[in-house]
Amino acid sequence: MNRLLVSSCLALLVAPFASAQTTAQEYLDILIVNVKPDKRADFDMVARKVAEANRKAKGDAWLAADVEYGQGNTVYFISTRKDYAAIDAASTAFMSAIKEAYGPGGIKKMQSDFNNTVTSTRSEIRRRRWDLSINAPKDADAYGKLIGEARWLRTSRIVIRPGHEPDFEEAVKQAKSALEQSNQSWPYLVSQTVAGEPGNVYYISTLQPSMTAFDSAPSLRKILGDEAFLKWEKAAGDYEMNAETMLLRFLPELSNPPEEVAKASPDFWHPKPMTAAKPKPAEPAKTGQ
Repeated sequence: MNRLLVSSCLALLVAPFASAQTTAQEYLDILIVNVKPDKRADFDMVARKVAEANRKAKGDAWLAADVEYGQGNTVYFISTRKDYAAIDAASTAFMSAIKEAYGPGGIKKMQSDFNNTVTSTRSEIRRRRWDLSINAPKDADAYGKLIGEARWLRTSRIVIRPGHEPDFEEAVKQAKSALEQSNQSWPYLVSQTVAGEPGNVYYISTLQPSMTAFDSAPSLRKILGDEAFLKWEKAAGDYEMNAETMLLRFLPELSNPPEEVAKASPDFWHPKPMTAAKPKPAEPAKTGQ
């Protein structure tokens, strides 16, 4: 969700999910939106209209998530791309859906409404690092189930010192080996920025169905042992410039998920539109006896 969404509002295409073992060149296309605090209701209304238009016209698909712990009033729109060519395909699908729903002038109107509700946006492309990911889904169905049943996304953003990418990746592989050999089932998905932000940036993300579920996260310290863990942790100071962790909550009403995700939890991802309650008819005035 890069340049297309900056110029044309909220277009996102989620390509069919391929096997984690065979998608070495799969990308995440992300738009990060900082919403004006006093315009949040207006922003949500615009985003819902875009999602509805694409659902009806079978246009693009995307997942929206709100930062609950981190920078406030920040919304992520996330899609998966098979390759760079999918960005052009997303543009075509989005434009077609908006024109069908709102007519030729719909793009300009929607762009104007969108720009009036935000302070800034940033677009990024991240490459999936399946080789570094831990307990990654083995096929498309497993991936769709993982995302579809999730309600929360925990993401750690790690900036690596120049020239130290191999050190970081070796440390991640050590953790991956330890966690997978300990029969821990928690998935950790790793990606690496290839466009949209400076520096050498990696993301380690995990998805869970509730906040409570994060209490059961595996302890790498217990798995490695105190001595090995302290050595592993000390090495991080040599290759990490900084790191931060965010918690995001998925927003189904602003999303247009692909079928692979929606079918895992259709009631959540396809919420019924709220309708205003019909006013009760006025009772006839009582007359005196």
